[in-house]
Amino acid sequence: MSFSPATLQFFRGLARHNAKPWFEAHRAEYEETVREPMRALIEEMDVRLARFAPEIVGDPKRSMFRIYRDIRFSKDKSPYKTHVSASFPWAGGGDGGAGGYFHLQPGEIYVGGGKWHPEPAWLAAWRTAVATDPKRVHAALDEPAFVAMLGPVDGDRLKRVPSGYPADHPDAALLTLKDVTFGRRLSDADAISPALPETIADTFAVATPVMRLLAELPIA
Repeated sequence: MSFSPATLQFFRGLARHNAKPWFEAHRAEYEETVREPMRALIEEMDVRLARFAPEIVGDPKRSMFRIYRDIRFSKDKSPYKTHVSASFPWAGGGDGGAGGYFHLQPGEIYVGGGKWHPEPAWLAAWRTAVATDPKRVHAALDEPAFVAMLGPVDGDRLKRVPSGYPADHPDAALLTLKDVTFGRRLSDADAISPALPETIADTFAVATPVMRLLAELPIA
């Protein structure tokens, strides 16, 4: 089972009619064209990941994010997300918060990963690694295949270099990061192609050294 044009059509309809009556009337369509294909993709990815990066896992029960939005503190009370996504966490003895990610929304499809909205202890460990072991950090981040496919790591940033580091630090761009993420955009055609699992697997294979770096930082 794979995603299809009906998957994209479902989300286009949900974007226009983001309300419970519409969703309930199309729940069977959601199950058939969104939820079940995503579960199948996660299972397929778990098999593929085991061949080259067994530390990264796909769990059909936990990898898929819920369709329901958390609207408790949001001005936007739309109850449903207009995308489906899944995480592939690093579970190899490091920080399960780092890992891979896949996102499907019409016109906004991408695969990547990293560490998003980390806790302060992890961010402190990242900055320590950048400052004290730059050779190891850059060996992963500057690997030519990673840069060619995914570019530089990015994320929300501080406006200035954090306290304790010189303002002119050569790795100021890394020290100011509040997230450490990476990704590549795919097309709608990629999302509904039978080759999608291979595309995601190829991306994760190239990104594995960076995911390992982020997941295995020594956190005090």
